[in-house]
Amino acid sequence: MLPSWLSPRGGAESSAPATHAVLGKPLKSPLMADQEEAIFACGCFWGAEKGFWRLPGVVSTAVGYAGGQTEQPSYNEVCSGRTGHTEVVRVVWSRPALDFSDLLKLFWECHDPTQGNRQGNDTGSQYRSAIYTFNPEHLQLALASRDAYQVALSAKGYGAITTEILADQTFYFAEDYHQQYLAKPGSRPYCSAMPTQTLLGDFEGSNYKLPKQVWDQYDWSISHCVLRSDNSPIALG
Repeated sequence: MLPSWLSPRGGAESSAPATHAVLGKPLKSPLMADQEEAIFACGCFWGAEKGFWRLPGVVSTAVGYAGGQTEQPSYNEVCSGRTGHTEVVRVVWSRPALDFSDLLKLFWECHDPTQGNRQGNDTGSQYRSAIYTFNPEHLQLALASRDAYQVALSAKGYGAITTEILADQTFYFAEDYHQQYLAKPGSRPYCSAMPTQTLLGDFEGSNYKLPKQVWDQYDWSISHCVLRSDNSPIALG
């Protein structure tokens, strides 16, 4: 299967860097046999990307745009709200080390998926919550996790989840300066995500692989937890 950014419907942003600033892995390599990918949108992509690259088993992350109509959109075009895209993080992971369930757990817990076209102080359709998948199994897991998380959120008084869940959306790399932004010298420490402090438990098809010691590194009761954490991936053992 072609990676999302090599879809016949579009190509990759040429200004994206060759390697990940933290993980040191190529950003545009075709998927290996034991690797999978998915795309997540949970507010400003700077903080969201850092949350994902720290998970053990993640091979690479990249920020970009997906879910819209315009080909090869620029940051300014996406910010106008006229292209239909949302700010996203493309995550590539090792299947033996990490399950899609683990990524869904981080996704739901790291932001408030009930805010519609907004996340915290950031407003507009480019900040909407979304999951874009590339195989039927992942799509079903995303839907099942949403239903389970809705039950948990409703118990705490939150409204309906507004997360867009779709298959086979083209990913466009964001400009170079956005990639792994929070790990770069001189970056502005910013994250608009508003975690609900609601945990995702087991759901139909879930198969968590990461131990509790990993999740202990994310404390959603701390304001802007991701900003306060180290840039390095979380070590096991």
